[in-house]
Amino acid sequence: MGGLPAQKVEPTEHDYEEWERRVDALMVLCVGISGEKRGKQRLMTVDELRKNIESLPPETYDRTAYYEKWITSLTHTLIQRGVITTAELARKMEEVSRRA
Repeated sequence: MGGLPAQKVEPTEHDYEEWERRVDALMVLCVGISGEKRGKQRLMTVDELRKNIESLPPETYDRTAYYEKWITSLTHTLIQRGVITTAELARKMEEVSRRA
């Protein structure tokens, strides 16, 4: 968590799962490449992503993976900005769960 002591980060390469790639693509769509507007309104900023990740309760922060933090933050930001509602999200989640 921001500002707390941590162990050294060892960067490693790995194959990304499909859902991780989708979360990354969603970030690019919402923020833009390198934060550029490119003629369109950005749906969120990288600062909002970080703020919502850092506001996760410590137990949630510790047990969630990198892209899980991202998708949680993306969801919170889009709800906070009024891009989606919790009711719309619930309907979509129900629709997706019926596909399985």
